[in-house]
Amino acid sequence: MLNITRARIALNGVGRCLFAEKHRIAVKIVSRGRVCAAHGNDSGKNEVYDIIISGGGIVGSAMACSVGMDPNLMGKKVLLLEAGNKKVMDKVPDSYSTRVSSISPGSATLLNGIDAWEHITNMRCKPYKKMQVWDACSDALITFDKDNLEEEMAYIVENDMVVAALTKQLDGLSDIVQVKYRSKVVKYTWPMPHKAVSSIPWVQVTLASGETFQTKLLIGADGPNSMVRRKLRIPTVKWNYNQSAVVAVLHLSEPTENNVAWQRFLPTGPIAMLPLSDTKSSLVWSTSHHLAEELLELDEECFVDAINSAFWSNENQSELVETAGSLFRSALSAIMPSAGSPRQLPPSVAGIGPKSRVMFPLSMGHASEYVRHRVALIGDAAHRVHPLAGQGANLGLGDVACLTQLLSQAAFNGKDLGAIQHLLEYETERQRHNLPMMAAIDLMKRLYSTDAAPVVLLRTLGLQATNVLPSLKEQITAFASK
Repeated sequence: MLNITRARIALNGVGRCLFAEKHRIAVKIVSRGRVCAAHGNDSGKNEVYDIIISGGGIVGSAMACSVGMDPNLMGKKVLLLEAGNKKVMDKVPDSYSTRVSSISPGSATLLNGIDAWEHITNMRCKPYKKMQVWDACSDALITFDKDNLEEEMAYIVENDMVVAALTKQLDGLSDIVQVKYRSKVVKYTWPMPHKAVSSIPWVQVTLASGETFQTKLLIGADGPNSMVRRKLRIPTVKWNYNQSAVVAVLHLSEPTENNVAWQRFLPTGPIAMLPLSDTKSSLVWSTSHHLAEELLELDEECFVDAINSAFWSNENQSELVETAGSLFRSALSAIMPSAGSPRQLPPSVAGIGPKSRVMFPLSMGHASEYVRHRVALIGDAAHRVHPLAGQGANLGLGDVACLTQLLSQAAFNGKDLGAIQHLLEYETERQRHNLPMMAAIDLMKRLYSTDAAPVVLLRTLGLQATNVLPSLKEQITAFASK
């Protein structure tokens, strides 16, 4: 009897020690993907994770790195489910990728905070210090820069480079963040928040391989056709723009400093030329599906001619609108002689990269809710925008920064990571930022999708007025830089 009592006391003491030390116990992943016996069974089935991120890519991988490196979350069990293959880049390829993102200073700060930005800059990225936006139906233009070209406005980075840098960081976090590549989710089972007793208190995730996991918080980063969002039946406002974007790598006629992002609004949609190097730029031409298909079918010489014409031709300009715009510019110059920015001419294009022309459809979407009980949506799973402002990746990385901060605070306060209270704070904070940005992008797209003279005149005067108001331009630039 005495031996049994001593054994119980010893076990109780061990239990108290384990409880006292629980905040310092990290999950150790062994080479075969199993966890220590202290944290789960040997089969690996029905393991309970603190956070499961469904979907990789830029946003999902950044989220995994961000929570894995946060001091208050480093003791948590994290799993990233990536449907694709592991993207490893041992050396930078000679050819440029067609899919690029404009990374704002705010997003660069986030990537720097998770030690991925240095990998990106060591591979390949191109900063630009100025943006010029102008109308094909008039001479109206607006330019944006920061502190007289002394600071970068943003960085053009190939998506593959960002993902490769984040993958490299995840390799260094393998003792904290487990990553399962080529993992297809086939089923989610949701907990019942209003039931006192539930057979499944956590979100359950089932893979095509038959593996099953549970998590206290599921983060949906699975793109615009998000399965997480669909299975939760979260209402989504969305519409197609009846446009496709044609993307390509452009070879410039001659080397240039190439530190300006160019965008011109054509009646059929915006065309943008974004710097990749001193001799190459990235094309994003948004236009009707029919014209996009025609552009893909053109031979290289005709395609290059079409690009140069889109940036240089004045065939869509109206004499009436131009006369009114000229008078308005003169009046503004008399009031504010030093305001405004001089017009620059974009570089001419000489050729395109081999097999670099690709098209993809454009649409807008916004989930009415970003969160549910034990679930949060980030990136394109929550919102999708037209590429004309280059804000898609930045909105998603903004979600990552905000959600990480709130989860970190919750962990510091000893709260349940999946509790709806701080998840609602994330939803509120991000919708306050995302909705105005999305509305402005959509309004701009619609405003410039017509060549009707009254609308052209209205936007011409508005663009010219904005261009001579430095404080307003600074506010626009600051909002887009977050």
